[in-house]
Amino acid sequence: MSRYGTTPGRPEEYRQHGEKAVRPRDAATLIIVQQAEEHRILLGKRSMKHKFMPGKFVFPGGRLDYIDQRIKVPSELTKTVFTRLRRETRSNVSDAKLRGLALAAIRETFEETGLVVGRPSPEVVRTTNHSWTQYFSHGVVPPLEDMDFIARAITPPYRNRRFDTRFFMVHDSAIQSDPSQVSSASGELLDLHWLTLDEARETDLPAITRMVIDVVEERLKIPKSQQQAAPAPFVRNAKSKWLSSNL
Repeated sequence: MSRYGTTPGRPEEYRQHGEKAVRPRDAATLIIVQQAEEHRILLGKRSMKHKFMPGKFVFPGGRLDYIDQRIKVPSELTKTVFTRLRRETRSNVSDAKLRGLALAAIRETFEETGLVVGRPSPEVVRTTNHSWTQYFSHGVVPPLEDMDFIARAITPPYRNRRFDTRFFMVHDSAIQSDPSQVSSASGELLDLHWLTLDEARETDLPAITRMVIDVVEERLKIPKSQQQAAPAPFVRNAKSKWLSSNL
């Protein structure tokens, strides 16, 4: 068992005996670190209407959409991050999909919190996607070069909703809107707060979120210029055994 234990859920969140395990869907999460006397991170409470981890405090994020893989933006993940992101990934997974995961984290954060994570740019990116159109209307482009890949986790096969989630981290210097004006824009995340790491640990967290907070804490001890080179833990469950490796 993982040293973080498991996250108890409602009976309907678990796969029934004899049912085939569902295939994990690609997803991405964004941890935004606010530079203050004590580092703070943004967490929100999942609606009780959600079928996956209702009522839990989590980072903004969600599923990879097709548009995230197709949209062309004038920025790129660093070679260091791209290399680590590709480790233990099937060879047929395209660079566009890996890049799309980072873009999905930015888009979902914008949809769920209203925060514009980007860098100012005069370049016009054209798309018919509503969320991305709204995002680009702020005169920004995704700050891919500033995004760090810090963890990956696959939901255990005994859950009936599964995600292969990549966790990205960015510092609040990339926020181009008022960080105090977070809102439950989409209604998916409620009760949004900037919390110190210790305050975050006091909330009702999924086991994986608790683990990632520890990863964030260790990463912030490294000089900012070296953080992207630090390994990312990859946690998954296979044949009832918890496996962990570094990417």
